[in-house]
Amino acid sequence: MGWPAGRTLSRLVLWGLLAGLAAPGPAHAQYYDEGYAPRRAAEGAYGYRRRDPGYRPAPEPQRQFYWPWEDRPAAAPQVQDYGQPAPRGAYRTPRPRREREVVHSREGRSVQRPKPRPAPVVARPAAPKPKTDPATQIAVFGDSLAELLGQGLDTVYESSPDVAVIRRAKGDSGLVRKDVVDWPKAAEDYLKTNPKVSYAVVMVGANDRQPLRDGDQSVEPLSERWRTLYRDRVDALLKVFSDRKVPVVWVGEPPMKSDTLSADITSLNEIFRDRVQRAGGVYVDIWPAFVDENNRYAATGPDLEGQQAKLRTADGVHFTQAGARKAAHFADVEIKRLIEAKGGTPTPPEAVAAVSPEAPPPAAGTAKLDDDAAIDRLITAMLPSLPEPPGIPALPVKPAAGPVVPLTRTEVAPNGQLVTGRPRIDRDTGYTLERSLNRGIAPPPQPGRADDFRWPRG
Repeated sequence: MGWPAGRTLSRLVLWGLLAGLAAPGPAHAQYYDEGYAPRRAAEGAYGYRRRDPGYRPAPEPQRQFYWPWEDRPAAAPQVQDYGQPAPRGAYRTPRPRREREVVHSREGRSVQRPKPRPAPVVARPAAPKPKTDPATQIAVFGDSLAELLGQGLDTVYESSPDVAVIRRAKGDSGLVRKDVVDWPKAAEDYLKTNPKVSYAVVMVGANDRQPLRDGDQSVEPLSERWRTLYRDRVDALLKVFSDRKVPVVWVGEPPMKSDTLSADITSLNEIFRDRVQRAGGVYVDIWPAFVDENNRYAATGPDLEGQQAKLRTADGVHFTQAGARKAAHFADVEIKRLIEAKGGTPTPPEAVAAVSPEAPPPAAGTAKLDDDAAIDRLITAMLPSLPEPPGIPALPVKPAAGPVVPLTRTEVAPNGQLVTGRPRIDRDTGYTLERSLNRGIAPPPQPGRADDFRWPRG
């Protein structure tokens, strides 16, 4: 074999060795050292390898002074437990939970006991004084409006132990339907069993816009025949009180929210006024107290204290508490007037008699003139007496309170007529006004007035 062949063989052997060395080895399980992965330590236990934190610069010292326009750095997080916070990648033992103390009931359920709170103090109104055998008894008859009127009278006489208000009203009643309440018979029966009734108050008519039975016929409301029959029923009720000699105070109906109902109520009030005055009773007109300046229904208005209040309920018929108290005020004025007329007004005390100028004769056993008191009495008796004062004129009896009039009510001309024509001015006055107002010339000064600057004559 020559030199070229040997050289070629040596190259092939060299390439084979290189290929054998570059061949891939057998596959082995690969290991990746994670920061949190456990590994076996030399002691045969498991531990955690911490990752090299590397280079960290030293912390800068905290500044003690900051300008007002500079922002202060946030405070460092506080360590709650276990001293210093564990570095990243370190294993921390979980903190055991605290068991809350729970109070269990006998049934095994948790019971949360609230703290006891003191009971709120509620101011109770003063109990009314018991009225035993009052001297004056006022009986109220009528419908639901009369019931509210009686409540208002109760408030008026609440502090009067000698006056009692007896409410005998019944709702949905009237003088038309006798099947609900036959008021002449009911009033007579009550007065028989209660002879101590001093005064009677009647308020009825809100439910009487109904047909009347005249035998077998039905009469239309507010017709001529209906008015005649209704007057007879009003007279029958008034006769019950006049026979028992009980003064009656008849309170008229107030205006209603419905215009049609208010017009019919006006007709009934005219009948009440006429028949009551004929029978010698007292008629109380409360219509002006529940209307506005246009004489129309008003749900609100001034109460007895002059404050704006709601006087009527939403149905436009009944009174509120303030409205009932206001209606009772007008009836109370007439009742007190009757009480004063019946009991008489107290006479004024007589004037003190003047000292007689004549000295009384000295009685036996009196002190001598050398006594100072005796000398003073003698001198006083010798002095002339003062003239007797004139008698005090008797003042007319006036009601305890007058009608409630709104202060903000505007005055209007009768029937809405405006003032026509110019006022009459004489020539001298007109000339002075024309010079002063149109030309701006001051009027001539009057002698002795503050603007009279003329030099005195003489």
